[in-house]
Amino acid sequence: MSTEEQAHRARETEVRPTEQFREDLNQIIRARATDLSIDEQEAVNALPSGAALLVVRRGPDFGARFLLDQDSTIAGRHPEVDIFLDDVTVSRRHAEFLRSGTSFSVRDLGSLNGTYSAGQRVDDEFALHDGVEVQVGKYKFTFFASRFDLPGQQ
Repeated sequence: MSTEEQAHRARETEVRPTEQFREDLNQIIRARATDLSIDEQEAVNALPSGAALLVVRRGPDFGARFLLDQDSTIAGRHPEVDIFLDDVTVSRRHAEFLRSGTSFSVRDLGSLNGTYSAGQRVDDEFALHDGVEVQVGKYKFTFFASRFDLPGQQ
């Protein structure tokens, strides 16, 4: 084997572990940033393409999970909404989560206390991305898109 072939093989061998390390590190950072339990990580990893998950991070139902798998999902205090949030800080029909293909957004439905995403009040429709925080009344959710729908996962 020539010196040039040995150098090429050595570079090739170094690249694979570096790429694997980068992928592993990104998974660790994502898991730590959101503090998911093992069950929650498994639930997120099992999401089919076109679905998403809201995990309650603060509020009365800490740890509760809500599947977003419809084109429109209403959250509020009315017993007939899709995501029932039993707290006086939540309006009867507070917010709507919208799906368009594999993209999701949230919009406020004229609630008294407002809907917030990434620390900003949602006045119109706000596009959601993986790991973003959404607040409805005193409930704080973290939004998780299907792993199949994340950039670079296809």
